[in-house]
Amino acid sequence: MNLAEIPLIDQHAHNLLRPEVAVGYPYAAAFTEGYDPEIINYHVRHTFFYRRSLREIAALLECEAQEAAIVVRRDSLGLEHLTQLYFSAANLEAIYLDDGLQPETILPLSWHERLIPVQRILRLEVLAEQLIPQIDDFQTFLATFHSELDPPPSGVVAFKSIACYRSGLNIQPVTEEVAAAHFYQLKQQLQNQPLRLVDKPLIDFLFQQALLIAAKYRLPVQLHTGYGDPDLDLRLANPLYLRHLLESPQYRHAPLVLLHASYPYMQQAGYLASVYPQVYLDFGLAVPFLSVSGMRETIRQLLELTPTSKLMYSSDAHSIPELYYLGAKWGRQLLGEVLEQAIRDSDITVSEAEAIATAILRENALFLYHSIK
Repeated sequence: MNLAEIPLIDQHAHNLLRPEVAVGYPYAAAFTEGYDPEIINYHVRHTFFYRRSLREIAALLECEAQEAAIVVRRDSLGLEHLTQLYFSAANLEAIYLDDGLQPETILPLSWHERLIPVQRILRLEVLAEQLIPQIDDFQTFLATFHSELDPPPSGVVAFKSIACYRSGLNIQPVTEEVAAAHFYQLKQQLQNQPLRLVDKPLIDFLFQQALLIAAKYRLPVQLHTGYGDPDLDLRLANPLYLRHLLESPQYRHAPLVLLHASYPYMQQAGYLASVYPQVYLDFGLAVPFLSVSGMRETIRQLLELTPTSKLMYSSDAHSIPELYYLGAKWGRQLLGEVLEQAIRDSDITVSEAEAIATAILRENALFLYHSIK
């Protein structure tokens, strides 16, 4: 199936780096979730993703398929022209940006809005990290945290949590008294340095406070699951740990979007989406970071059980605009291949496959994020 004509809603991505920051950012670093210099400076260049991507980028930029030639060519185009080139090649309709990833290094949403319609995803842990150093009283902090989320700020279409990175997905009930005690312990430990929130009881408490607000407005909450950089413990990134949240009736109307195909827990994520009405999935990061066969298998496993009304496209692009294009290219191509196989398997008809492709690439996201009243 050729899905190139379907405009994409990229329902989870990140801002590009500011040019002055990008100067010191190794190009190869964008092609790995690792950050050890040995990974970036050597091993990433021996991945299928990096080698395949150089050829695809060079074809679009009309230059030699070598990193040095690509860097020279992209510098000659300038970031704005380069980004517009990739957005156009990706046939993007809109992007939803989580601007909480290294906020001190990225271009603002307003820069991206010059090129494409943008919606904002509010990262909960960043909000907490901004407020805690400024407020000494827990009740005042909690009231301020609530006021920043309820009602959701203009332009915000979802909340986002990285609880998976900081303390894992085994999110448990925490009383206000316990959360307050951990708040004051954290305040005592604070020095004159940026706060990095890793306190599990406080993270669990604040996430569930945000879920209550999300349920009130039926606002989607995106949740990192599965693999990422070495900051997380992959053993605790299995979405099956979310059972308590999914079984709690007070959170029932807060749609949970499990990001990144929950790789390598695709089948577990698909199971959750098949039995819990509030669970949705996307396959960003797994696409385009895996090998071609790995991406194909990821999408196939997600669709073993997942209702096609629950799956959405994203790129998880960050830092450089190439990732928006590479995610779009392979998301379309491999979704098309999986649907073609499903037709041959008699799971679906040709007309159903066409409707499913449109739903996954754009309509499911438009419905989930814009049906908010």
